[in-house]
Amino acid sequence: MGSKGREIIGMDVDELLELLRRAFSDEWLAYYQYWLGAKLVKGPMKDAVGAELLQHATEELLHADMVAMRIIQLGGTPVTRPEEWYRHTNCGYDAPDDPFVKVLLEQNIKGEQCAIGVYKRLMDITRDKDPVTYNMVLTILQQEIEHEEDLQALLEDYELLVRAMKG
Repeated sequence: MGSKGREIIGMDVDELLELLRRAFSDEWLAYYQYWLGAKLVKGPMKDAVGAELLQHATEELLHADMVAMRIIQLGGTPVTRPEEWYRHTNCGYDAPDDPFVKVLLEQNIKGEQCAIGVYKRLMDITRDKDPVTYNMVLTILQQEIEHEEDLQALLEDYELLVRAMKG
């Protein structure tokens, strides 16, 4: 990283790098959880849910890219081994072992709620100290909030469908 770029950060850069590595690990695990869930999903509305999960997977991968680039700009190295994602994750990984629509939606809503908390904390930490990271985090946070809304709307539609089928 350029020395001037590092100078403008009013916080411990190593601490920030560790937080970003954790977020990077979360994004890769979220990507895989969404991507695989989109392939395996079963039940009513599976096409709509699968399409939404695939779109979210794509966006999580973009988040991983943004975070990786910021880590590199700050002079750090992203987590280089997938097996280390578990050691660094904030939000964990819910394997789509039960591919039923409702289960996948609930798992992914939980993941988004965790991600919202992670990025809210990062936003609070960087607000007046690192404008570049702050702006990146704000962009990601806005998308994570949209993901939660999208998934909750699908879960609501699913529950209305089930209720209508019971008649």
